[in-house]
Amino acid sequence: MARLILLLMLLLAFLAPASAQDAYLEALPGLAGGFGTQAEAVERLGASGDARALPVLRALSEGQLRKRDVTIILPGGADAATGQPADATGAETVRINNRVRAALRGALGRLQLVSANPDERLAAADSVFRSRSAENIAPLEAAIARETIARVRERQELALAASRLVAPDAQAKHQGIATLGSASSDEARALLLEARAANPELAPEIDGAVSAIDARLTFKRAGETLFQGLSLGSVLLLAALGLAITFGVMGVINMAHGEFVMLGAYTTFVVQEACRGIPWLLPWSLPLSVPAAFLVAGLAGALLERGLIRHLYGRPLETLLMTFGVGMILQQAVRLAFGAQNREVLSPAWMQGTLALPGGINITQNRLWVVVFSLLVLALTFAAIRLTRFGLEMRAVVQNRRTAATMGIRTGRVDALTFAFGSGLAGMAGVALSQIDNVSPNLGTGYIIDSFMVVVFGGVGSLIGTLVGAMGLGVLNKVIEPWAGAVLAKVAVLVLIMLFIQRRPRGLFALKGRAAEA
Repeated sequence: MARLILLLMLLLAFLAPASAQDAYLEALPGLAGGFGTQAEAVERLGASGDARALPVLRALSEGQLRKRDVTIILPGGADAATGQPADATGAETVRINNRVRAALRGALGRLQLVSANPDERLAAADSVFRSRSAENIAPLEAAIARETIARVRERQELALAASRLVAPDAQAKHQGIATLGSASSDEARALLLEARAANPELAPEIDGAVSAIDARLTFKRAGETLFQGLSLGSVLLLAALGLAITFGVMGVINMAHGEFVMLGAYTTFVVQEACRGIPWLLPWSLPLSVPAAFLVAGLAGALLERGLIRHLYGRPLETLLMTFGVGMILQQAVRLAFGAQNREVLSPAWMQGTLALPGGINITQNRLWVVVFSLLVLALTFAAIRLTRFGLEMRAVVQNRRTAATMGIRTGRVDALTFAFGSGLAGMAGVALSQIDNVSPNLGTGYIIDSFMVVVFGGVGSLIGTLVGAMGLGVLNKVIEPWAGAVLAKVAVLVLIMLFIQRRPRGLFALKGRAAEA
């Protein structure tokens, strides 16, 4: 490993310009002198732009650099000037003081711009952006010329613009203002406002750049707000789809619906724990959890319908109270089985990270996948209801139970399967919620009221209404939040829905026909 590092250093030394090599070799002996000489040598090494200076200054900062007379010895025992093994007999550690440490911070920030590690170059660009010194212009220009990674180059260009803004050269200031004006960040805006106070003669130009940034920031925030609203809407859609079946189609007020969502989340946790013993299967634990959660929640729903709810059809108050009690029982059962503390469900690698869209809009990938998953579940639900025999029988029973029974349809079986299907959809919602919320016994409680609002607002029994209602309420909630706060935003949305229901009691997409009139 030491030989490889040595070869890399020699290669960089060979490729470095002659002036950089001379500056490096001339400044190096100064590290063996007094503190004042050391500080000057550190600054000269930082300004040299020579990649060989980076390990030297790092070793000095970490107290691992040694000297013998004027020979500087790296931690591996190599001569810092030649890269060859050095005689370390009698060598002593190079000691530094606060002045040298301050010089080291600036020099390391400039030298890391030429690091082989992209993350280090990005961190160096951030450091140089904050330091804002005209001395950083030359190293930044050299770093930008050889940078190949777009995100690093973009940050380096912002750092260069910030450094040009404090340069004595008027032309450099104009270039800095133009570059910062093309950015879409609050940092660039704050920097321009700070420069405006120090350069009143440039006020009109800076004001124009700030206005351009404000326009882009407005677009960026609108895009992020829209995505956050769609993300919340997709969560509400997943939670409300099952309710649109059990409440909208069957007319059963199932207050345990949130607990079926919670069962789906805990099923995801159990499946992931089972997959931990099989390393190659662990990345697939989340996809495997989807059918498992559907089956677990669906079975629980079927048992609830056959055991209790079928005796209470036509008695909505008793059904509400009974399902509320069942929900409490399920919560306590989960607490006994898994404990009251939150459980961790890891996201697979393909769901982690942030995706940058045009215009500087950043979205989290796990929420993007939840949006895609919710639309896929909606499409499968629509297909199951419209294109399968089960869906045909379910619609027949809903429209006219007696006629359906006389045609040979087993209405009791259809009721059980319909309730199980709606409960299974709630379990699938729990899989998605496990990626963006805490898996706890109270997971579904926070979504049950919102789910009822979505179903009532969109139109009881309408899947299209559920989609429009969920997305509309999600976006509306996120639009109101910045001005009113999260709690008042929910209150405002609830009040708006109440006013809307006064005008359209059957929601946006009301069912038509005998079922609607019943």
